[in-house]
Amino acid sequence: MSEAIKVKSLTKSFGPIPAVREVSFDVNHGEVLGFLGPNGAGKSTTMKMITGFLEPTSGTVEVNGYDVLENPLAVKKSIGYLPEGAPAYGEMTVKSFLNFIADIRKMSGASRQKRIDEVIERINIRNVYDQSIETLSKGYKRRVGIAQAILHNPSTLILDEPTDGLDPNQKHEVRNLIKEMAEEKAIIISTHILEEVDAVCSRAIIIASGELLFNGTPTELIAKSDRNDIDHAFRLVTTGKSDANKEPTS
Repeated sequence: MSEAIKVKSLTKSFGPIPAVREVSFDVNHGEVLGFLGPNGAGKSTTMKMITGFLEPTSGTVEVNGYDVLENPLAVKKSIGYLPEGAPAYGEMTVKSFLNFIADIRKMSGASRQKRIDEVIERINIRNVYDQSIETLSKGYKRRVGIAQAILHNPSTLILDEPTDGLDPNQKHEVRNLIKEMAEEKAIIISTHILEEVDAVCSRAIIIASGELLFNGTPTELIAKSDRNDIDHAFRLVTTGKSDANKEPTS
């Protein structure tokens, strides 16, 4: 497997407040990395730095051999990015939005429409293709966000909460899609759904308060729990507490 993403000593501060602290990890093609952590841990900030949407305070990121700061356009060409909240132009129809993305990605000719057709079938959004995005449910908006991320068939995908807002059947479809794409791509997904890590990820990292706490396989993470339970293992890694010594809540 060839190396797709190399993150070294990545740090981001907002004024005096550190959001990400000296985080380092690699992702190879053919790998799905689950990016875990409590709210405010620094997951989205790290993803934004990898994609070049946010400049690090220090440290380096390379994507497919290109430094994010030195070659930002080359990096963006090879990445598909689903940001948090899946922002889009609400007044556009799904059709006009995907064609707009195709324009930005400089897609043309017969292959352009063929690829758009492939993606709308794969993401299962044909029935809302002529509908304006602002009228869609949260789940459909999320699927449109995934569609724009994979439209140019990138070798690297950064997906922030890709199944957020989807019903159980839709989550199953997206997880299967991620597993299919992982054969040829490097994929990072952030998620708060721990079962998703076990279902689709070949490796997981956990950060809390901006610091890397764990980097290993889901099996290795589960092994940290005496209950063979990924939720329990996550709590132990992030807080150092099991259920038995958790403070009671009122």
